[in-house]
Amino acid sequence: MKILKHRLLLALTILLPLRLAALEIEGEAVQGGLIFGQAPAGSEVTLDGQNLMVSPEGRFLFGFGRDDTGSVTLSVRHPDGSHESLELTIATSHYNIERIDGLPPSTVTPPPEVLERIREDTRQVVAARAQRDERTDWAGGFIWPTTGRLSGFYGSQRVLNGEPRRPHYGIDIAAPEGTVVLAPAPGVITLAHPDMYYSGGTMVLDHGQGLSSSFLHLSEMLVAPGTVVAQGDPIARVGSTGRSTGPHLDWRMNWLNKRVNPQPLVGEMPATTNP
Repeated sequence: MKILKHRLLLALTILLPLRLAALEIEGEAVQGGLIFGQAPAGSEVTLDGQNLMVSPEGRFLFGFGRDDTGSVTLSVRHPDGSHESLELTIATSHYNIERIDGLPPSTVTPPPEVLERIREDTRQVVAARAQRDERTDWAGGFIWPTTGRLSGFYGSQRVLNGEPRRPHYGIDIAAPEGTVVLAPAPGVITLAHPDMYYSGGTMVLDHGQGLSSSFLHLSEMLVAPGTVVAQGDPIARVGSTGRSTGPHLDWRMNWLNKRVNPQPLVGEMPATTNP
């Protein structure tokens, strides 16, 4: 992909990378997208006036949620006092919406006796994603955590008995029970829970600067919280735990409170014999 040169302030709805005077960013300004940036060491970077975490080498990132719209302004103050600004217009994505009627109410709404369990699961996941530091484990790129048929996609949503449910924020990879899950990028394990109500065996891997991967419906944890892993290290096994209809890996990513799409980071699925 060639480098594009633009004026200092512009509206952007195209694929990056983009190079300004001393700023480089790469990614896609689209709903669910992630943007990776490089500024001179010692720069201060803001997004719509909010400070972004910047590594000592000048690396930073930010992302867009499923339903984000409009535009954002990225501003960089360089160590010499000069400024750069870039306006990014968020392109819309198209999501599959599936309507299913006639389901028993118990399959649509969880029973009251499990609501506290669900709340506790949520608290643990939020805490696991709360780590913030200047690590840039994401900088070397990502690989598929396992291979198989893609059976679910980021942003899709079901309307059950006329009631819209929460969108699907991950990508589902169908694979046999027990298939090894690999770390898609380096990081630190911040959660390894064997049995959450919705997601079953659940693991969170922090990649630095508020970016984390979550792995759902696991059958076995191979590493414990606090473990530092390298890209490609075995961390878990595929299962069908929690609210799942068959063995698969649900891989999700978060940047801070934004649920982003991991699929553009890894390209085409490698050839596989998994179902």
